[in-house]
Amino acid sequence: MAVTRTFSIIKPDATRRNLTGAVTKMLEEAGLRVVASKRIQMTRKQAEGFYAVHKERPFFGELVDFMISGPVVVQVLEGEDAVKRNRDVMGATNPADADEGTIRKTYAESIEANSVHGSDSDENAKIEIDFFFNEDEIVG
Repeated sequence: MAVTRTFSIIKPDATRRNLTGAVTKMLEEAGLRVVASKRIQMTRKQAEGFYAVHKERPFFGELVDFMISGPVVVQVLEGEDAVKRNRDVMGATNPADADEGTIRKTYAESIEANSVHGSDSDENAKIEIDFFFNEDEIVG
């Protein structure tokens, strides 16, 4: 397995409940290393740009409103098969369907407020990382 990078967001529902450290601990215990991290208040323009792929979906407006409702922590994670590893530790989008011991089963409030976002492919990881980070902000 190759060491790769993926992108993660700790969403407003989790930062509001002061779970940044707990979520990061779960990521690290899953074999991922944080090589970049920053707490930001996402602007509407950033949220609309980041989630543009969902623009035509009925939940787009609510998603954008949620993502700008409080601070988020954007991170670059590194590890063997990082995208898959992150998705495994995050758990299913719907916390009711997530496996025990996953971030979403443990911390999500609902399918919408599900505590974390993670890239779904290596290609999207690069796009998402580049959306929020300059190369000089990523240090390993």
